[in-house]
Amino acid sequence: MSKKTGIVKDTRYLQHSAGFAHPESPERLAAIYEMLDNPLMHWKFTHLEPREATHKEIETIHSHSYIEFIASTAGQSCVYLDPDTATSPETYEIAKLAVGGVCNAIDSVIEGKVDNAFAFVRPPGHHAEKDTAKGFCVFNNIAIGAMHAILKHGLKRILIVDWDLHHGNGTQHSFYNDPRVLYFSTHQYPYYPGTGSLQEIGRGPGEGYTINVPLREGAGDASFVTIFHKILEPVALEYQPELILLSAGFDTYFQDPLGGMRVTPEGFAAMMRILLNIADACCQGRLVAVLEGGYHVAGLTRSVKAVLEEMLDETHVSEKRLSLLEKEVDEETSHLINKVISGIRPYWKVF
Repeated sequence: MSKKTGIVKDTRYLQHSAGFAHPESPERLAAIYEMLDNPLMHWKFTHLEPREATHKEIETIHSHSYIEFIASTAGQSCVYLDPDTATSPETYEIAKLAVGGVCNAIDSVIEGKVDNAFAFVRPPGHHAEKDTAKGFCVFNNIAIGAMHAILKHGLKRILIVDWDLHHGNGTQHSFYNDPRVLYFSTHQYPYYPGTGSLQEIGRGPGEGYTINVPLREGAGDASFVTIFHKILEPVALEYQPELILLSAGFDTYFQDPLGGMRVTPEGFAAMMRILLNIADACCQGRLVAVLEGGYHVAGLTRSVKAVLEEMLDETHVSEKRLSLLEKEVDEETSHLINKVISGIRPYWKVF
């Protein structure tokens, strides 16, 4: 049975510019929007309007002084927030719109208006820390979205999966002590931003609720699918999340200029299938994806399309196909999986 998939898209997101020839360019979204506007595609989705998030919502993750600082950049031609991250005159408003778009997508899924949703927003978010911008990110869209689900809807268990090439340091730090959010990340390591080692597993009441899978360059579809199946799936089924949020970075695509991974559009669809299966088993299919990285524009668009077709249940990667991919997994990934499991075994009965 086909699923009802909501999408957040708004041409205002194209107004944010991080500077000339910057990899996080408006054309990334423009290409996705063009694919979504195609007569064969556009009727398939429920359009979800974004809104600007309030300071109070953003303050659930960021400091008051940091938000005021970003607000002070409004109307200025270019302010460098860090060596990789700059604002344009519209950035403050568009960054609030990105957060609000994610919150509206979460509301629509929790209230049952759609089965799942994908927020095509920018600037991205998962590197943004409490009081600093970082790695093209201004406000941490997905972390604020998780707090929105906790505070507005009373959720007690949220799973955030981050398959971006780069580790989501900001998201991890936001919930490092907090068992209400289980953070799971696959990422190229050692690489920017330098966080996300095997030893980083959470602290205090959040110990065991951060799971990092640091991969060497060259990992492809088989590695990611096997990691999702052998580590993420059993932990998630034990945790029983009430909502799944995905930091969907597509810079692990095999031709991405910023990365060294080997994931294909089929690989992204297979990972999404595992997440959808978990969502169906735990939380009535409630899943919200949020765009993060992905800098090969044609590859980004193809991969997003493959993921959306899986979310709609137009395609449905079979168990047989998933197990065939797992048979191709290399020894290095198998060894890494065993290391991750031995590190988190004290916290999860399933192992």
